Amino acid sequence: MEIALAEARAAALRGEVPVGAVLIAPDGRVVAQAGNRTRELSDPTAHAEVLVIRAACAAAGSERLPGHDLYVTLEPCPMCAAAISAARIGRLYYGAADPKSGGVAFGARVFSHPQCHHAPEVYDGIAGAEAEAMLKTFFAARR
Repeated sequence: MEIALAEARAAALRGEVPVGAVLIAPDGRVVAQAGNRTRELSDPTAHAEVLVIRAACAAAGSERLPGHDLYVTLEPCPMCAAAISAARIGRLYYGAADPKSGGVAFGARVFSHPQCHHAPEVYDGIAGAEAEAMLKTFFAARR
């Protein structure tokens, strides 16, 4: 999660919402890491989770990443949760909960939906206080 937090801090410095992600292969290697880049790339899908999934799939030459672990500083939104499911990621670890826009424990609850083909194991609250504080500080500075 430390790598994901570092990516979130870097995203904040770029003026992006401070969310970071890191994808770990079954053998423990870091496969991809990224922070949000929606503003920089003018791409509403350039969330940290989507960026690491894209990079890892390209490197693997496959659209599936079974057995991989994804660490994210914020509960994934419904779009990212759907991408996690489609990529068949094995485990999801996230920090701060997102009652407003989350797609795992709140909102759409993508992995609980009957049309969800794959649900990863989910572990929440990992470094959640630090991730939440980073987000609150970021948004407070913009108000």
